[in-house]
Amino acid sequence: MKSKNLLAILALALAACNQQKLAEQKAEPSPIIGTWQLISDKIITKGDTVVAYPVKGKEDEMIKMYNDTHFAFTQHDLKKGKIDTPLFSSGAGTYTLKGDDYTEKLQFCTAREWEGHDFKFKLTIHNDTLTQTGIERLDSLKIDRQIIETYVRKK
Repeated sequence: MKSKNLLAILALALAACNQQKLAEQKAEPSPIIGTWQLISDKIITKGDTVVAYPVKGKEDEMIKMYNDTHFAFTQHDLKKGKIDTPLFSSGAGTYTLKGDDYTEKLQFCTAREWEGHDFKFKLTIHNDTLTQTGIERLDSLKIDRQIIETYVRKK
């Protein structure tokens, strides 16, 4: 009799584990997964606002990509580097998103002094528009500013 009770308990435990795995597999993918194109970037430092993107007279583009755990961004000029000041920059790392609290851990960056830092932001998504706002603070570079970046989903 005792072994029958033990078998029944084990069977129930296995069934519960399988249902939990199924629930985890059916979880909705994060709404940020995919590729986003930057359409606006504002930087606010000590109350002064600068439009960092788009810059009049500069032809460049930036995209940001997300999978379940990582992000990457890249920016380049549209003249394939055949201008007086060619532009290429990129970065990547891991992220966490809980509600609208978004944290990037920048692991790779063409601006190497930015590597190894965490940045906390708020993310909002409305239809095909993603807005990232928050503070970029790097004491070693004397950077302490608010950013407001707006992206549209690439189709």
